[in-house]
Amino acid sequence: MGWRELIEPEILRVLLVFARIGAALMVVPGFGEVYVLPRLRLLLALILSVLLAPVLGPALPARGLETGGLLGLVALEVGIGLLIGAATRMAMVALHLGGSVIASQSGLASAVFFDPHAGGQGSIGSNFLAVVGVALLFAADAHHALLRALVDSYGLFAVGTVPIPADGAELLSRLLAEATAVGLRIAGPVVLVGLGLSVALGALNRLVPAFQMLFVATPAQLLLSLGALMLSLAAGLHAFLRLFDRSLVAISGG
Repeated sequence: MGWRELIEPEILRVLLVFARIGAALMVVPGFGEVYVLPRLRLLLALILSVLLAPVLGPALPARGLETGGLLGLVALEVGIGLLIGAATRMAMVALHLGGSVIASQSGLASAVFFDPHAGGQGSIGSNFLAVVGVALLFAADAHHALLRALVDSYGLFAVGTVPIPADGAELLSRLLAEATAVGLRIAGPVVLVGLGLSVALGALNRLVPAFQMLFVATPAQLLLSLGALMLSLAAGLHAFLRLFDRSLVAISGG
């Protein structure tokens, strides 16, 4: 047996693992943010692939693939990696939605900044919650759980097995629905404060029509909204972490 027969199976294993891990790391929260250089993400994926290839060896084909079959298998693994990344990315949708609603209810919707997480303009509420959410993921070691779920995904999505498109669409739609519910739950206290303040100011305006409501409503709305956000932020981030954990369970089959 020559050196080619010894090295070729190992290179094939690393390539197949890199296709899935690399595609996933381009999308997942934390590692897949816009401000993280793509070369760094791919370098991390390559290092992980070299380390995981021997562990995942029994689940990977060692040889006997033609060029067309190999390209098809790599494309399939890239698709599975993108599906995994999109499923975990749904947790960030909850933060962006909640932050947008909070900014709208607190009067900060006009304060638009560049959102590095979305790669475009975003509200200050979305930027704040996205930054806090990513920092919390790393502080809680959720990135370790994410890497573990990527390894466990080989038990749910075996190499060479084509996922059923309907199942993938159902998974993403279910996680999107949960993300929407979590985002509205995060913004719920601020929405309630805004509604209560609107009712109170409306009644006051009826009682004192000549009173300048604008000078009272704007600072009161801002202060009360920020106070409600401060008191409910911990519960909202806990709901975000639970949603992220459910997405990991969904991709790992746990």
